Amino acid sequence: MKDFTLVILAAGMGSRYGGTKQLDGISENGETIMDFSLFDAIEAGFTKVVFIVRKDILEEVKTDFGAKLEGKVEVAYAIQETSKVPEKYSKNERIKPWGTAHALLVAKDMIKDNFCVINADDFYGLDAFKTIISYLKEANESSTEYAMVGYPIYNTLSENGSVSRGETFADGNNNLQQIKERTAITKKGADIVFENEEGNEEIMSNDTIVSMNFFGFTPTFLTFLDGAFEAFLEENYLELKAEFFLPLVVDYLIKKDVAKMKVLRTDAKWMGVTYKEDKEVVVAKVKELIAQSVYPPKLW
Repeated sequence: MKDFTLVILAAGMGSRYGGTKQLDGISENGETIMDFSLFDAIEAGFTKVVFIVRKDILEEVKTDFGAKLEGKVEVAYAIQETSKVPEKYSKNERIKPWGTAHALLVAKDMIKDNFCVINADDFYGLDAFKTIISYLKEANESSTEYAMVGYPIYNTLSENGSVSRGETFADGNNNLQQIKERTAITKKGADIVFENEEGNEEIMSNDTIVSMNFFGFTPTFLTFLDGAFEAFLEENYLELKAEFFLPLVVDYLIKKDVAKMKVLRTDAKWMGVTYKEDKEVVVAKVKELIAQSVYPPKLW
């Protein structure tokens, strides 16, 4: 039987949220967004989970999820530390994690099969997991053709502040051409606007498909990470805020014609807790989903 691995990026600092949001309960039973993602992923057919965490929350994650997942999926843990860089770049004052692509790099040896990468603090919905695993089941493990699940921008906004999203540009065959970071995205009346590079507001179409860091890869993607991180560090290792993001690596590989990425659409409603005030909205929506029997009153 083929295995399919879910990689959960759970090493974020939660600076805008004001705490470790990936471990904050959102249901009456104290279940987290990660619990719901895991529940959906197992339902969709994932057979292994790799948690990528900070050292200071490792034991808490093991305690919270080890017993729940026992007998359901294989589980592994990787620690993302700022010190996990090549020796020549080790002399820096970095405190913040190096970003999502570095997180995946530290877990590289734990991933042997086709896999999906998600954020711990994003609620993606069952349809997204079903969409990506359908791709992973068909993908040859030696292929350099990958996929991402994209969401319409209107399904990804916060009611409590601006957000940043990766706007996707695809060709007629839904092959990704570029991911362009858009910042300060907000809803103004009937319009969705973002701040362009000149600091001016531009209107974004409501149907714009954006990346929410929901990617499907074959193991070949992992072979590109070491060289890409080395190139990133060459320019940025003394920068305290520069981050090595997955979309940057994907964008680079596409431009070099080394890999392709299919944009798969989901109409699932994304939920997240970018700001502390977002939690109230997520809690209410989860309660509604349980009342509609989308989820059981107790997941585990």
